[in-house]
Amino acid sequence: MNKLTLAMLAAVATLAGCASMTGPRPIAVASMNPTQGNTATGTVSFVQRGGQVLVDVHMSGLTPGPHGIHIHEKGDCSAPDAASAGGHFNPDGAAHGAPGHGAHHAGDFGNLTADASGKAELEIAVPTPQFTLVADAPNSIVGKALVVHADPDDLKTQPSGNSGKRVACGIIALK
Repeated sequence: MNKLTLAMLAAVATLAGCASMTGPRPIAVASMNPTQGNTATGTVSFVQRGGQVLVDVHMSGLTPGPHGIHIHEKGDCSAPDAASAGGHFNPDGAAHGAPGHGAHHAGDFGNLTADASGKAELEIAVPTPQFTLVADAPNSIVGKALVVHADPDDLKTQPSGNSGKRVACGIIALK
């Protein structure tokens, strides 16, 4: 094959998302389950593409309004209140804050807003220097917990954003 043909094949593979020609894209999912006394459930998917991880959140059973959402340091949702998930995932020791606006924990996702029926969706893109789906990397989120909180994250209170009790928890697992 000539260089033009190879370039055209590479362009088509990139546009089509053909994994066999561009390499596999890490994909992970967290199945969100309610903590004791709560009804929040959902699914969160993570797809690593290039220099970012695309996060797609779908939740139901929440109270209407904003809810803090964070990756936590431990992959353990076994406690009735999900306290077993530990604090926010923060491999760089940064202060808590708003994603995309200065210093913040790698696990800070800000807020997820539920409608009147308790459903919420959120799509965000996180740069891979912040975290990755590569399982053995020091900033990997694979095996960590994702937690949705009862209250909004105020995006400033240390160390957790004052976002209240944990209403749903799920472990991030590679697919």
